[in-house]
This record gives sequence, structure tokens and C-alpha cells, in this order.
Amino acid sequence: MLTKSPVSTNLLDRVTEAGLAWGEGTYARLAAPVGAAAFALYIVLIAVTTWFIPDANWDMLPYLAIAEEGSYPDVQALHDYAYGTVRDGVSAGEYKTLTDDSGGFRSHMAGNATDFHSLLGMYRIKFLYAEILSTMSSVMSPVEAMRVISVLSVLLFGAIALLWLRSEGALALAPVAGAVLIMAEFGDAARANTPDLLCSALFLGGLFAYVRRREVATAILLFLAFMARPDNIVFLAVFAALLVAFRQKGWGALTGFAASLVAYFAIPHWAQHPGWWPHLWFSSVEQHYNMDGFDPPFSAVVYLRALAASLVRAVSLNSWVGVSVLALAGWYATSRAGFKLDRRAGILFAALVLGALAKFTVFPIHDTRIYFPYLIPPFLLLAGPFMALWASIERRRAPVLHVVSGDEP
Repeated sequence: MLTKSPVSTNLLDRVTEAGLAWGEGTYARLAAPVGAAAFALYIVLIAVTTWFIPDANWDMLPYLAIAEEGSYPDVQALHDYAYGTVRDGVSAGEYKTLTDDSGGFRSHMAGNATDFHSLLGMYRIKFLYAEILSTMSSVMSPVEAMRVISVLSVLLFGAIALLWLRSEGALALAPVAGAVLIMAEFGDAARANTPDLLCSALFLGGLFAYVRRREVATAILLFLAFMARPDNIVFLAVFAALLVAFRQKGWGALTGFAASLVAYFAIPHWAQHPGWWPHLWFSSVEQHYNMDGFDPPFSAVVYLRALAASLVRAVSLNSWVGVSVLALAGWYATSRAGFKLDRRAGILFAALVLGALAKFTVFPIHDTRIYFPYLIPPFLLLAGPFMALWASIERRRAPVLHVVSGDEP
């Protein structure tokens, strides 16, 4: 009976096998530094791409406007500032794309300062991003400031992810984390010049602090992530509910939720936000040109249609559903193998999955960038169990005897 292929007598085969064995052994010894270096190289590549090949998207215009509202109290002057700043900061082709869609929404907003101003309430609620952008715009061009924020967010996100993997002794899995980032459209989120990646970096830092039981840092970072994107209140509510329900200590997360809840009721009033249903209508039903006084009656039929349409788009056009399913598959595999998350990490994992579902249900938008903060942490939580599973498999490997016909046992 053969338990292993016979030793090859072909010189080329033996050289190839020896080379593969040497490579496997070398990588096994250097997996951690090689993995960390590969991941760091990927993060630097995304940062460079973010700076030199940014995505000129229409949301730049209202974000630039809210950052300088105090300097331009006149509606027309503010409109001229926002459009003029973008015109000076992007190529002629990109500016034409942002301002001319053959008489559609973008063309209308380029020529109507009042209607453009009516949309700003949906952007003012991103208070932290607006304040950072306003501060940085005093020392550099506003469009460059947007790029700097995005680049720094990329580097911060990558550094926190590496620290998390290092704390789990899982730097060897860093290339896998990089692959997950690619699937989760990390590069697109970085190039978008929006608050999404800033929020994601702060959010990841808050979750890492929670895992490391740094309660003060947890509270501060989760609150800052909320201030960058207030819709994170949905996740924070789910997380707080699970912590209370399972009687898990986590006062940092609970404090962050409490502070965010107070701010959640204050910021929309200050920002003159149109409200949940008008905003949802604008984002998922129809782009209304003037949001001042726009208050359509709630319709369950319209909501369900928007939910269904966004679900179809999310599954067919975006990656966040698939990445979430992959995380659940990883959790199932490690759990079945006997390597389960501890109670504290398990509650966070559940909150991330349920938080993404709750956020989609409350405000059904299909874009992956909306759910990006919840896509990477589950894999970082699973890094420890996967390393334990890997070590277990290695320990159970027994030497395989080469037995050929005619050999005596």
C-alpha cells in the first residue's frame, strides 16, 4: 500500500520538490513579517492611488458647501464657492460630469443655488467631517484637504488593522485581510472623498479598543465615528442592546452609545435635517430637487419597494452582502472545529452582523461604502480562532511513512 508518492528519480522533479519544500519552510518561518509587509504595501498603494487618482463625485459639492457656510451666508455666494472650488480642483472632464447630465439632477443643481442649498441639511449632520474639512481648508485648497483626509484615513485604518492582527498573533493572515479589503471595495471607499472611510477608521479603532478592554478609548472613538456618520447610531443601539441582554461588561461602548444618542436628537435639529422619511425618499425613491418643506406621507408600499429594489442591487451590483456571508461562513467553520470566539468577541461579532442588517432595514441603500465599517472587523475577530485552528492542524500532522510494495513492515 502506498501512503506517499514514491521518490522521483527525475532530477527536475526532485529539484522542484526541494524548491517547494524550501519555499514552504521559509514562508512558515517568515509568515508574520512577510504578511505584515504585504499588507502594509497594499495600504500604501491605496493611499497613493487615493491621492493621485481620486474619484470626483457629486457629493464633494455639498460637503465643501457645509464646511464654509459660515463664510458665505448668502445662498448664491455659497453655491458659487462650492462649484468654483470643485472646478479649480478637478479636471475639465470631471467637472463637466459633475455639472452636466443633459438637463437632469446635476444640471439643475449647477444652475439653481436655492435648490442646492435645500439639500445641505442631509450633509450637515456629518458634523465631524465638515469641521475637519473647514479647519484644513484654511491651510490648503479644499479639494486637497479632502484628499488628505482620505489618505490619512486609509493609513489609520491600515495601522489599526495591523495592530489588531498583531495582538492576535495573526500577522501571517494579513494578506487574507488585504484580500477581504479588496472584496469589500476598500479602494473605492478611499477614493470617494466622503466621510465614509474616516468613519470606518475611527469605528475600527473603537472596536479594537473594546476588544482590548480600553473602555475610555472605546467610548471616545465610537462617539467620534458617530459624529462622522450619525447613521452609526443603528449599530450602537444593537451593540448596546446585546451587551445589556447578555450582561456583558462594556461601559465604554455603552457610554459611547449614550453620548451618541443625546447628540442624535440634537444634531438633526441644528442641521435642519429633513427627517428620516424625506431623506430615504430622496436617496432610494426619487431625487427631489428642493427639500425645503418636502414631507411626503409615509407609505409602507413605497418603503417595501425601495427595500426590495435596494436588496436586488446590493446582491447583484455590490459586494457587502457576499463579504458578510463569507464572514458568517468563517465563524461557522471555526466554531464547528471547536475554536469559538469568547463571549465578549462573540457579542461584538453578532452586533456587527445584526447592525448591518438593521441599518439596511432602517435605511435601505445598496452601496457597499455605507456598510463598509461592519465588513472588516468580523474577519479580524476570527483571526485568533483561525490561527488556533491552523496550529491545531500542524500539531496533528504525523510523519507519513513511505511504504512501497515488497517492503517489510
